Amino acid sequence: MDGDNQTIVTEFLLLGLSGRSEQEDVLFGLFLGMYLVTIIGNLLIVLAITGDSHLHTPMYFFLANLSCVDICFSSVTIPKMLVNHILGSKSISYVECMTQIYFFITFINMDGFLLSVMAYDRYVAICCPLHYTMIMKLRLCILLVAASWVITNLHALLHTILMVQLIFCFDNTVHHFFCDPYAILKLSCSDTSINDLVVFTVGGMIFLMPFTCIILSYAYILSNVLKLPSAHGIKKALSTCGSHLTVVSLFYGTILGVYMRPSSSYSIQDTVATVIFTVVTPLVNPFIYSLRNHDMKRALRKLISYSRARKF
Repeated sequence: MDGDNQTIVTEFLLLGLSGRSEQEDVLFGLFLGMYLVTIIGNLLIVLAITGDSHLHTPMYFFLANLSCVDICFSSVTIPKMLVNHILGSKSISYVECMTQIYFFITFINMDGFLLSVMAYDRYVAICCPLHYTMIMKLRLCILLVAASWVITNLHALLHTILMVQLIFCFDNTVHHFFCDPYAILKLSCSDTSINDLVVFTVGGMIFLMPFTCIILSYAYILSNVLKLPSAHGIKKALSTCGSHLTVVSLFYGTILGVYMRPSSSYSIQDTVATVIFTVVTPLVNPFIYSLRNHDMKRALRKLISYSRARKF
């Protein structure tokens, strides 16, 4: 394509999830409500874990980090959509879009890595209970989280650098409420084969590392639990994994359906699945972990009681 016939894109238009104004108003209220619940719910989890000394354990250390990441993950995409709706605009600048892609990739991968270290923590707790305190020391927990941050940021940087090398021309309309990497790749009028190759190689490896860790951890957990003599022991051991397995299934199920294929096959229908892990998963995480966890319930009640006492 000749340079004279190209119009270099300096901004993108986020069309949202619906082209009708009345539906956009409903979606605005829905997303605003879900965002506020996500922020409040995950913030309560962090405050409850921080304020209760009984929850200063590796499992809750990882859970607090997961809640922080979920707050950031939701804040990458939803606020821009809400602000655009209030201003009556659909535009997002090129720089804002690339920045959104960088942090989107970082936080989505960070979610996966934290879920994997939480699975490892459950494996050690159930399969090596006598050595748990020796293995899961604070130093190791911090190292696992720090290493996850380094890997996810480098991965996001690689994809973003490759993305800014592309040329975008003519069509700048994104059929989504944020700059989804696949939706943006489809708009490029230059060759995206390298981007797709990196997604399937490096991206696949980054995806499979935590996913494999989760599968192996639960395979060992299941094999050890089935050796327990009583049904009560089996139920008690698996009860500590129920919440984590629910979140893992919801998170990885939707990602597998959307991103583990070429960007050319990305369609508008995939936005529904994207909404699940970008909006719904961070929203339901606090409820899943608090409603099925007696320690979290106690810590939350303690936090609420303390807040009320301070008012009076």
